[in-house]
Amino acid sequence: MGFYNTKILPFLVDKACGLGQIQAQREIVVPQARGDVLEIGIGSGLNLPFYNAEKVRKVWGLEPSAEMRAKAKIVAEKAAVPVSFLDLPGEEIPLDTHSVDTVLVTYTLCTIPDVAAALLQMRRVLRPNGRLIFCEHGQAPDASVRRWQNRLDSIWGRFSGGCHLNRPIDALIKQAGFEIETLDTGYIASPKFAGFNYWGTAKPEC
Repeated sequence: MGFYNTKILPFLVDKACGLGQIQAQREIVVPQARGDVLEIGIGSGLNLPFYNAEKVRKVWGLEPSAEMRAKAKIVAEKAAVPVSFLDLPGEEIPLDTHSVDTVLVTYTLCTIPDVAAALLQMRRVLRPNGRLIFCEHGQAPDASVRRWQNRLDSIWGRFSGGCHLNRPIDALIKQAGFEIETLDTGYIASPKFAGFNYWGTAKPEC
């Protein structure tokens, strides 16, 4: 799987995550970021064009894939905000406690192996008045769709970089000690088993 993971998968992920409906979701959530921003799973830099330079001082882009970072660095050269890259996974955020104003995570919680640990790290680095901004696909509310998600999850993950179809995104965020402030959900793409989205904001619980 070495050639697939380093050559084919980054291309497929970049194309899939850059589809029109997903880009429309990015355009909704990314401009809400402010101050010092940590983007978890910056990937190929698809969010970078949507940052508001009048509200954002800096973006830290965390991405463990060297191939995806290389793509993102090309996009970052033209970005309206300064970008620095971190080459560690979400479970190991190398930033100080209470050091960022915004954590942005889009279409990434599905792939992090220890998603609970990663969310705790996100909470740790957020300032007390900071915000988690999220847009993710995950567990669908319809029983028939969930059955297909559960059936396909392990097969899907083998060819999609470890992506999970059936993670309950809102529950995972709450379990990590966040209070969800805004939450929208809905199917944004077909097939339905991969198209149910959660997007909104959360703050660290006191």
